[in-house]
Amino acid sequence: MMDKLIFGRYIPGDSLIHRLDPRTKLMGAMFFIIIIFLANNLWTYLALAIFVGLAVSLSQISLKFFINGVKPLLWLILFTVILQVLFTSGQTIFFRWGPIILSQEGLINGGFIFMRFVLIIFMSTLLTLTTMPLSLSDAIEYLLRPFGKVGVPVHEIALMLSIALRFVPTLMDETEKIMNAQRARGIDFGEGNVYQQMKSIVPLLIPLFVSSFNRAEELATAMEARGYKGGEGRTKYRQLNWQTKDSLAMGTIGLLVVVLILFRT
Repeated sequence: MMDKLIFGRYIPGDSLIHRLDPRTKLMGAMFFIIIIFLANNLWTYLALAIFVGLAVSLSQISLKFFINGVKPLLWLILFTVILQVLFTSGQTIFFRWGPIILSQEGLINGGFIFMRFVLIIFMSTLLTLTTMPLSLSDAIEYLLRPFGKVGVPVHEIALMLSIALRFVPTLMDETEKIMNAQRARGIDFGEGNVYQQMKSIVPLLIPLFVSSFNRAEELATAMEARGYKGGEGRTKYRQLNWQTKDSLAMGTIGLLVVVLILFRT
């Protein structure tokens, strides 16, 4: 199951990316998603690809994990690319049939859209694979702390995100177990028409919902037994420590912004 689901997984390691402060990785991923829209030609996308490739290499995590992170969204990416290719007009037109236009500009934009999706997914996957969910929760809580002054429940939001990230892989593992049990009872999830396939999912959803509610109740009981009463007055067992390498990492992203601006057309 590890190879099938990447979101929410953490792969232990001692690479440079693993040792970065979670705030650095979270801010870096967010800034990357923003600055990727500065790219508008081959050279700028090449600079982004080199940056992502270097980050993936420094993480010492196999490339197959990042490719598996793209697979669940592959059809959405291809659908978006096809729309971009077939409905973008330009000066060099190869084919026209009604509203459908195949042009050189459409093909180029479609390629850029594909690269943009893949690079964003790679960076998001790098964030989750190299950062423990609890550390990511601490980083989110720290960055959202200014909003707590205006009444935003920052600690509760960070806690919910942490629990969600932690239990997504668990629920997927539970789903696989239930599917195997249902297959042993003669249910085939891939046969028949659309209605029959939807009907076959019902024996999967009901036990999955029951299991999820039971897990939520057990988690609430465990938190109450340990005296959890919210974030007010709580101290931190895990202390965030910003170091020189974190400043250098953010400086590298700043340098990437400069390169993108210089090479923009």
